[in-house]
Amino acid sequence: MTLELILAVAALVAAALAAVGVRRIARRLDRMTDSYWELRYDYGQLRARVTRLEGGEEPEGAPPPAEPVPDSFIPLSSIKR
Repeated sequence: MTLELILAVAALVAAALAAVGVRRIARRLDRMTDSYWELRYDYGQLRARVTRLEGGEEPEGAPPPAEPVPDSFIPLSSIKR
């Protein structure tokens, strides 16, 4: 009986340690993902600034510049279904 109890407690401790490790790794992955997207955004911003400063054309594969969206009010009743 005591051997089974010791094994059960050891299994519970191992499971708790594994859960803590998984949670720590999940937080680290979340931080790394955030850092990746921030870096991608900064890279795009810097590339656009350099292109503007050089007065050159956009590199291939770059999306075309977006046209400004008018800031006018459109009532929902005017939209036909």
